[in-house]
Amino acid sequence: MAITSPIDPTVTGVEPAEPTTQARWWAATRAFALRRPLGAIGAIVIVIMLAVASVAPLIAPYDPVVVDFGAMLTAPGAKHWLGTDAFGRDVLARLIYGSRTALIVGFGSAFIGATLGAILGVGSAYFGGRIDLYLQRVMDIFISFPLIILALAMVAILGNNLPNLITAITIPMIPRCALVIRSSALAIRELPYVDAARAAGFRHRRIILRHMLPNVMAPYLIMLTAFLGQAILLEASLSFLGLGVQEPTAAWGLMLRGAAVEFAETAPWMAIFPGLAISLGVFAFNLFGDSLRDALDPKLRTL
Repeated sequence: MAITSPIDPTVTGVEPAEPTTQARWWAATRAFALRRPLGAIGAIVIVIMLAVASVAPLIAPYDPVVVDFGAMLTAPGAKHWLGTDAFGRDVLARLIYGSRTALIVGFGSAFIGATLGAILGVGSAYFGGRIDLYLQRVMDIFISFPLIILALAMVAILGNNLPNLITAITIPMIPRCALVIRSSALAIRELPYVDAARAAGFRHRRIILRHMLPNVMAPYLIMLTAFLGQAILLEASLSFLGLGVQEPTAAWGLMLRGAAVEFAETAPWMAIFPGLAISLGVFAFNLFGDSLRDALDPKLRTL
C-alpha cells in the first residue's frame, strides 16, 4: 500500500493561499476575545444595544408614547414584563426606544467631538508656534470646566432639543480629545516621512490628512469609545435635570426624572430598570474602551 507524502510548497513552487480579509478579521476578533474577555463582554452588550435599537418597532410590546390610564403603575407581570409608569406607558417599550436616544446622542456627540478634536490636535501639533500656543490656551479654558457644567451652560444657551443636546455634549469633548491627539501628533511630526512630504512640496492639508491623521487612529479610537460612555451618561443626566430631551420622547434619564423620588416606594421598578440600563450601557462602553486601549497601545500589549 503506497503512502503519499505531504506536498511541500517549496518543492512544487505552489505557495499557500493568503487568508482573506474576512478571515483576518475573524482571527483578530477571536484573539481579542480570548485575551480580553471583559472587553469582549462589553462589545457583546454594545452589539445587543445596537440590535435592539435598530429593530425597536419590531420587538417593543407597546407604543412607548401611548398613555393608558387604566394601567397606571402596574407592577411587572405577564402583560407588562417591567411594569408601567405613572401614565400607564410600558416601561420595557420605553427602555427599548430609549436605547435609540442614548445611542444617537452618544455616537453623534462622541464621533463629532473626537473627530474635531483629532483635527485640531493634529493641526496644532503640525503648525506649532503661535497657532499651537493660542489654540492650546483656548483648550485649557474649556477643559477647566467640568463636562456637566459646560454641557448645562451650552444647553441653556442653545435650547434643549435633540440636535442642540448633541452639540452641547460635543463641545466639552473637543478639547479633551485635542490634547490627547496633540501629544501623539507631536512625535509623528518629527518623523522622517513628514519631513520628506514637506520637502516634496505637499500642501499642509495633504500632509495633515494623508500622513499624520492616519497615524493617530489608535488614540482616536480609544477616545471615541471612552466618550461614548460619557456621552450616554451626560445625556441621561441632562434629561434627568429637565434640560435634555422632552416628553413624550423615550429616554432613560427622562424615565428617571419622575420616578426617582415621587414613586420610589410605591413603584420602584420605574427607577430600577432605567438605572440598570444606563449603568449597563456606560459600563459596557468603558470595558470595551479600556480593552481597546490595551490592544492598540504597544506599551500595554502583553504576550
